[in-house]
Amino acid sequence: METTTTNKQVKPVEAPKKKSKGFIIVLALLIILGGWFGISKYVHGQHHEETDDAQVDAGISPVIPRVSGYVKEIRVKDNQQVKKGDTLVVLDDRDLRLKVEQTEAALLTAKSNLGAARATTSAASANIGTSRANVSTAEAQIEVAKINLGRASQDFERYANLIKDHSITQQQYDQALAAKQTAERQLQVLQQQRNQAAQQTTAVASQSSATSQQIGVASAIIRQREVDVEDAKLNLSYTVITAPADGLVSKVNVQPGQFLQAGQGLFSVVLNQDVWVVANFKETQFNKMKIGQKVVVHVDAYPDHDFEATLTSFSPATGARFALLPPDNASGNFVKVVQRLPVKIEFSKKDPLLKQLRPGMNVNVDVHLD
Repeated sequence: METTTTNKQVKPVEAPKKKSKGFIIVLALLIILGGWFGISKYVHGQHHEETDDAQVDAGISPVIPRVSGYVKEIRVKDNQQVKKGDTLVVLDDRDLRLKVEQTEAALLTAKSNLGAARATTSAASANIGTSRANVSTAEAQIEVAKINLGRASQDFERYANLIKDHSITQQQYDQALAAKQTAERQLQVLQQQRNQAAQQTTAVASQSSATSQQIGVASAIIRQREVDVEDAKLNLSYTVITAPADGLVSKVNVQPGQFLQAGQGLFSVVLNQDVWVVANFKETQFNKMKIGQKVVVHVDAYPDHDFEATLTSFSPATGARFALLPPDNASGNFVKVVQRLPVKIEFSKKDPLLKQLRPGMNVNVDVHLD
């Protein structure tokens, strides 16, 4: 009985010693592990800058109609892969086709007016030649009439002297006087004809000048009508809305028969030619970051895959500067807030998984400072 009692007294004394040693060992291991973890994090932090405020980005091209019209046909579906130039939406083009025919008819009318103006100009040129010829003929006849008048005047003066001494008869004197008067009258008639021909030439020249101006106006109108035809054809081509580039179509929220306004946003095409990462680093992390540094990107969708990338550019301002309502530290109470600066990171090589990345995916970014 004494032996049993002794054993019972020994066990309670030895148990605390074993527990104390185990606790010390566990505590020591925790301290060693914690120290190792802290030192490794410190060393890693000296050569790396990390952030989880980053997302995948890509080009997004909006699909916008350039002309108004009713939707005739929709040839794409949500999330469909399209190539550049593929037809997405077709608008009803009947109104615009009529517009093209109307402008073409106006062009033909303008060309017809130009032809008429040129014909009138040709006729006026011919009339000018005829009028100038008439003036020349009248001037030549006037010269002949002046010669006849001079001869008749000399004969009359001679007969006037002869009749005084009765060397000629009265009949001869009267004939000389009649010849002189006839020559004077004929000269007056020819001078009047010459003046009328000159006035007619001036009038025809003015008409020709006006017609030439009409030709210039008609030519300008033709050019304007040609532009109208080109504009109408261009608007007609806009009734077929095509894909601006290769990519994936977003949600198509358009229905057949719907009226679309020019400039109205329909849906978007997410371009799949290239993707990149936009990471928002704190301003306190920029002292060692440089363009060209190696970056490792971990996408939440593929946590076990390392995407190799390169830091390519820094934003010219912090994200707050581009906000709709940027903060104004000059008003109200100032509270210092650490700002973030967007950084563009481009993938270094063509990884097969890059095709699976979508804009907006969350990523973790690790910039190697060395």
